[in-house]
Amino acid sequence: MNWRNYAACRGTDPETFFPIGATGPALTQRQKAQATCGECPVRLACLAFAVSAGIDHGIWGGLDPDERRTLRTAAKRRQTTSVNP
Repeated sequence: MNWRNYAACRGTDPETFFPIGATGPALTQRQKAQATCGECPVRLACLAFAVSAGIDHGIWGGLDPDERRTLRTAAKRRQTTSVNP
């Protein structure tokens, strides 16, 4: 099963998920993308893909690049903590 076949964004203009900037129209575009992700049945699979692949652009699984970086950093900290108690 390919999770992309079930994505809520399927058929949506891909540019919606790649806002340029963080203010004005880009903020509205980001909010629209995140709203679409919020209703997506495969949101977590999409997010896991983006995090594991190190994708550093666009909205994936409802998170922007900064939010995904924060997730990766937290995961690395947890790994380091569990390995070095």
